[in-house]
Amino acid sequence: MFRPKLPTMPQPTGLVTPPAVVVEPTTITPAASPVAPPAPTAPVSSRPAVQLTPGSALALVGGGTAVVLVVGAVLVSMLLAVAITAASVAVCAIVVRSLLTRR
Repeated sequence: MFRPKLPTMPQPTGLVTPPAVVVEPTTITPAASPVAPPAPTAPVSSRPAVQLTPGSALALVGGGTAVVLVVGAVLVSMLLAVAITAASVAVCAIVVRSLLTRR
């Protein structure tokens, strides 16, 4: 059950010969004059450049602050929920222990 099943390799049924490959030599003739590669050109962007105005920079800072505050509030609320749950479980454990020791 825990051993892997390894596939078995099938055996060839007869003589297998590789196909014949014919290699023909080629001659290389040098060019009369070397051709210079074309000069690289920078691609032209169709999008305009992003320009930050003071108003848009202020909006970005305000948006970032809002995101940080919302994420912080969510994390604090989750931590508070865990703390309240732990405290209620501890109170339940104390009550159950006191009930069991009275018997």
